[in-house]
Amino acid sequence: MKKISRIICNFFKSIWLFFDKWVIMPITKFFVSIYEFFCSSGNGLEKILVNRQSLVVISLIFALITFYVIDQKHVTLIDNSAEVLYNQKVTANYNEALYVVEGIPETVDVTLVGRRWDVYLAKQYPIDGVTLDLTGYTPGSYSVNFKYEQAVSSVEYKIDPSTVNIRIYDKISVTNELSYDIIHRDNLDTKLDIDSVILDRDSVIVKGATHQLEEVAMVKAIIDVDNISNVKVGSTTLSDVPLIPYDSEGNKLNVEIVPSKVDVTLKITSPSKEVPIKLIASGELDDVAIKSLTSSTTMVTVYGTEDAVNNLEYLPVTVDVSGVKEDKTYSINLTKPNGIREISVKTISVDLKVDNIVSKDIEGIPIDPINVGEGYKVQAIGEENRTVTVIIKGSKDVIDSFDPSMIEAYIDLSGLSVGEHSVEVKVKGEDSRLTYTPRTKEIKVRISQK
Repeated sequence: MKKISRIICNFFKSIWLFFDKWVIMPITKFFVSIYEFFCSSGNGLEKILVNRQSLVVISLIFALITFYVIDQKHVTLIDNSAEVLYNQKVTANYNEALYVVEGIPETVDVTLVGRRWDVYLAKQYPIDGVTLDLTGYTPGSYSVNFKYEQAVSSVEYKIDPSTVNIRIYDKISVTNELSYDIIHRDNLDTKLDIDSVILDRDSVIVKGATHQLEEVAMVKAIIDVDNISNVKVGSTTLSDVPLIPYDSEGNKLNVEIVPSKVDVTLKITSPSKEVPIKLIASGELDDVAIKSLTSSTTMVTVYGTEDAVNNLEYLPVTVDVSGVKEDKTYSINLTKPNGIREISVKTISVDLKVDNIVSKDIEGIPIDPINVGEGYKVQAIGEENRTVTVIIKGSKDVIDSFDPSMIEAYIDLSGLSVGEHSVEVKVKGEDSRLTYTPRTKEIKVRISQK
């Protein structure tokens, strides 16, 4: 028993000696040095510091404070902590040549849980991300757990979601015709046009599950005009033009295209043509007639697609004369017809001269039927229903020089079948400075089978 008591006493004595040597004595020496300093300077604290018992008490207090600070720091380092790593990329391991997998999310969130210092260390290590191991899986439906490789073993991790429901399909291949779309075409020089597009292949292989391939309506090469450098007349080649699969509604699909890119050769031209301006008056004047309608510019050069340029005979310019009572000058911005990208003149000045209204009857204008149903023939009932008198109104100078052959009278038989019908007579003329009115409003016709 005495031996045990002696061992315990020696244990506590060693602790006290350690504490006295490494804590009490260093602090006491520190304050003694302070005391000697103040003694040498005659400071008023000498009465307190000269007492060695006071120094021991003060040293003990500072030792306790030091211990408390260290203890608090230790607790801080071992407190549990949690950190969320958002949007961690998911990597799926499976045979991509044989299978298609649906249901794999692109990213998941990972929560790290552990001591604060360990969590901090874990965040500093490079991570390989979250994996979904589907090695050995065959077509079917499965619920699979994610895996996350963490270098610090003392840290736990939780993945959200922790599992995912996936569906594996056999991958099959079909051949699909290739077409193209041109984007940012409006950024092309307005005097230039893409005349033709030649792809380096006519078809591609589309790979995916059966139900995915059934949705593929088209595969298009997306040609971006902005990717053409130094655009000029001639041929140019674009490399690695991406291919995009679409369904029948124009939505992009997630299927594999082989190859995924093609080379494209573009033929760039600059079709142009000089055409006259044709002024067309619209609206009704106020008790006056148009004597003349003239433009400051009579000819313009147009640029556009080859078909649009070749088919354009004149550039129509509409002048609204509604309510005009006297001479007037217009400034009109020219409008580009479909397929025309550039006009050499942007704005023209149009002079309108007005005159008193006169009228004239033009007799014997033949009436032509239009929109006759297939398998039908039409015949006017009575000689008086074959021609019509047209009243033209306008300036005397215009009427005197007007050619009656420029008047067209017609009846529209859309939707009419076999039988007798009363139909409205309509007339129109080439010269927009005049108005045209049929004196006979309706005629009778007979429709029969051929």
